Amino acid sequence: MRQPDELILEMQNGNEKAFARIYTLYSEALYGIVYSVVRDSDLAEETLQDVFIKIWNNSKSYDINKGRFFTWALNIARNTSIDATRSKAYKNSKKNLSTTNFVDIISSTDNLNKKTNSIGIAKFVERLKPVCIKIIDLLYFKGYTQVDAAKELEMPLGTIKTRNRNCIKELQMQVLG
Repeated sequence: MRQPDELILEMQNGNEKAFARIYTLYSEALYGIVYSVVRDSDLAEETLQDVFIKIWNNSKSYDINKGRFFTWALNIARNTSIDATRSKAYKNSKKNLSTTNFVDIISSTDNLNKKTNSIGIAKFVERLKPVCIKIIDLLYFKGYTQVDAAKELEMPLGTIKTRNRNCIKELQMQVLG
């Protein structure tokens, strides 16, 4: 999808119709990101609303010349989702999971292809180096922090940060063709 620069500029100038159109264009993909982190449809919908409130309130901080709007919005969605999972209410709701739920969660966390297909980037992610696939899966689809990903992959934090940046650049190059 080509980035709708004019629509983004209109939204940044306070045009609510442009914002509604942006919501229509990006909500499904961002919901996929949110849901992959929170794993609860009600919480995902609520978090998605928070994401779009942040997009609206912070739209002027986005610079078309510094990166893709989707990447900017994806980071807002990811961070908002992680914040939602750190809330006391979320933790309390997960304390009493049945073993069946637990098995479902475990099996779904390893299905990167299903998650990336839901936002249309599976074919691009599959072309990345294995280390990039692991890093993107942990950071963007499983909601790990960079510190947690460094521990999981047994790599220094600085290495994770550098590789994440390089992997995202590589993914952007593939998407942009």
